[in-house]
Order: sequence, then structure tokens, then C-alpha cells
Amino acid sequence: MEDLHEYTALQLHQLLQRGEVTPVEATGHFLARIERLDPVVGAFAAVTPELALERARAVERDVPRAAPLWGMPLADKDLHPRAGVPTAFGSRAHADHVPDESDDLVDAVDAAGAVSLGKTATPEYGLPSYTEPLAGRPARNPWDLALGAGGSSGGAAAAVAAGMLPFAPGSDGGGSIRIPAASCGLVGVKPSRGRVPAGSGLDRVAGLGVVGPIARTVADAALLLDGMVAPRGYPPQHPFAVRAPGEDGPYLGAAIRGEGRFQVAVMTETPWDDFTDIRLDSSARAALEAGIALLDRLGHGVEELAPSPEPGYPGAFRTIWQAGAATIDVPDERHHRLEPLTRWLMARGRTLTAADLASALSWLAGFERRTIARLAPFDAVLTPALALEPRPIGWYDAEDGEANFAQQVRFTPYTSFVNVAGLPALTLPVHDTEAGLPMGVQLIGRPGGEATLFALAAQLERAARRGRRRPPVW
Repeated sequence: MEDLHEYTALQLHQLLQRGEVTPVEATGHFLARIERLDPVVGAFAAVTPELALERARAVERDVPRAAPLWGMPLADKDLHPRAGVPTAFGSRAHADHVPDESDDLVDAVDAAGAVSLGKTATPEYGLPSYTEPLAGRPARNPWDLALGAGGSSGGAAAAVAAGMLPFAPGSDGGGSIRIPAASCGLVGVKPSRGRVPAGSGLDRVAGLGVVGPIARTVADAALLLDGMVAPRGYPPQHPFAVRAPGEDGPYLGAAIRGEGRFQVAVMTETPWDDFTDIRLDSSARAALEAGIALLDRLGHGVEELAPSPEPGYPGAFRTIWQAGAATIDVPDERHHRLEPLTRWLMARGRTLTAADLASALSWLAGFERRTIARLAPFDAVLTPALALEPRPIGWYDAEDGEANFAQQVRFTPYTSFVNVAGLPALTLPVHDTEAGLPMGVQLIGRPGGEATLFALAAQLERAARRGRRRPPVW
């Protein structure tokens, strides 16, 4: 038998189901791997070995093996509280915070039979698209430790890419699953708004933030998403679930079969084009061209999507982003512990009026309708995952909020509009740079179109024939 981290999450799940590996053995293996690698990678905000082993024993003893994620190791993003475990939200202002209650997502993965090994690193309150919090270490890219892992689920992506976890849940309010997944050569899935009851987005400003999986393969991502959507198995039994249109899953079947022929549009313009200079670097363009070539070879219909400028988008989205930051609950006496970017966003947000917020929400609602109608003729839309290669640690301006925001937009201009439209999206690697960095593409689906995305991504994954590539820290 290979070392457990060499198996895909699906293979590990099968070993657990057959009784060839126990939850305690799997937990112990990945805890040892974290102990060896995380001092270099910086993926974890906290590791909880005693609690993890106690939980693994409880799963073996008390949880039915039919639970969708029975015995599977993972970790909670530091934005999602777990009762009794320090949760700092990536901030020095909450360094001593120990919650009394768990987040809905934490409860969901527990109900599915998973075993949490700790908390994965996130930037302060998950606001930026990189994970270099002053409250902890930067999350480094396992493919090149001088580069960042992206954000805000950067710790989760770094842990999965380095084989410290088989997969991990993340959250995505503007690309925070897809950006780190693409940075670290992984599969990242942002579900439709309303798809996952424990993180539907319906309770967020403009419905932006949802939860989803980060994994090494398309099937692994589908396995975790199934457990998040229906933690007690299908059909979902959550009494307050609000479903997106389409089938409720399970998605693992679609990811394994990888069947169907689809009509795919290619989009290269972004709604940020009038805000700053958006340029695809050569690696991002090569990844897009590789994705197009794979689609052609597989027999899918591919056509270029005509541009449709949206000059009102940058202002409206910035208003919502700043308004969200303004609601962060930090006592005045702890404001000096906040990072400059957070203070800038909060200050801007607190100058907004009710009319400003109402106007932005109304504009974005119209943008959502226009975007869904524009993309409706296609089964999926292909875009670059990132406009640039993963950024070096320390690349972002830490003091100037305006400059920092523009840098983030130039790095990842293709993700936030998908959140505004409430659509599902999936990123996966299809190309490698000369230096060996994986680069990916993004597939955007119709509302409730996750099954199509998994089927199409599985075909691309097989056709790309990238094999079991491993980063240098492996």
C-alpha cells in the first residue's frame, strides 16, 4: 500500500469504506505530514492533533460508515468557527477568540463524518485574494515557496497541494476558492448561489459568499461537494435548504463518468477592463489556448463570446466590498491591530450612505440578469483562471489600499463577476509553464449547472494527461 497522501481523496475514501484503513490511521498519517511540512508551507493557522484523534475515534465508534465523508481528514478555514477551537479570522484583533458555537459548514462536514485536523490559514477576514496575514505566516505555494498560494482560501489550497490534506472546504465571495486553487494547480469549485445550505450566499451582502471544495482531482472535488450539500446523504435532508435550479446531485457520478458534448463560449474580456489595465501574461494565455485545444479535440462546440462592456461594474462591486468590510465587528480599542487594507476598506465602507448601497445593489442585480441572459445559450463559458502567474510573497502593496485593490484586480479579474451573477464555476489546471508551475482555466456554468461543469471538467482532466504531478515540497 502506498503512503496515504499519495492516494486521491476518492481512493482514500474507498480504502476507508472497505476497512483497509481506519479513520484513526488516516488522521494520524496526515497529522504527521502536517508536522513535517507545514513549518515550510504555512498552510495552517492552528493544528489540533488531540481533538482530531479524539474525533477519529468517535467516528469509528459512533458514525455510520454510510456517512458521505466517513473518516476523511480535512480542516476548517479560519473564517469558520469551531466551538472550543481558537478562531482568529486571520486577524490580530481576534487573536484570543475561542467561539462557543460552530459555523454551519463545520456542523455540516461533521455530520458527513469528516475529521477536522485544525484551521487553515486565511487573510484578515478573507478580504484579499492572497494569504499573507500579519497575524501569522504567509501561505506559500508548494510549487514554488517564493510565491503565494492565493486567497482567501490560501491555507486550504496550500495544504491540499502539499498533500497535507486529501481535500479541504473553502469559501468564495469573489474568487476565494478558485484563485488559490488555480494558484496551486488544484480543482476549485464555487457552487451556485443557494446550492450548499451551510453556505448558500443568501445571507450575504449581494449574495456573494458561498462555500465549496478544493481538491486535487475533479472527482475529489465532487466527493467533497456532495458531502457539503447533503451531509446525511441524498436526497438532502436540510429543512432550510434553498436549492438552485437543476439536479441536486450526487455530483460524483457526473465527475466519474465525464460524459456529454457541450456548447462552450470563450470569454477573454472582463468587467474590470475600464477600471485598470488588464493583461493576460503569456502563461495565462497559453493555459487558455490549451483549454480551447482540448475542447476542440474532444468534439465540443467552441465559439468566441462577443464583448459586452459593463463600465458600471467596478464602482458597484467596490461599494459592496467596502460595505461588507464596514460590518466587521471589531471593538474600537482593537482597531490598531487591523491591517492597513482592512482599515482602508472599513473606513471607505463607513462613509457609504444607504442610497449608495441601494444603488449598488440595484445595479448588480441588473448585471446578474444581463449576465445570465448573455451566457444562457451556452452550456459553459471558458475563461482564464488567472490573468497572471501566482504572485511572489510580498508583491502586494501593504499600505496603499487603492494600489492594493488594483493589484488584486489585475491578478484575478475573471472571478468576482461570477459571484455577483450567482453562477457555478470550476477551475482546473491544464498547462504547465517552463518553470513547472501549473496554470489553469475557469469553466462557468448556468444556474444550477454543477453537473455539467463536473462532466466537462472530467473530460478536460483526462484529455490533458498531466498525470500525478507533485510539487517540490511533496
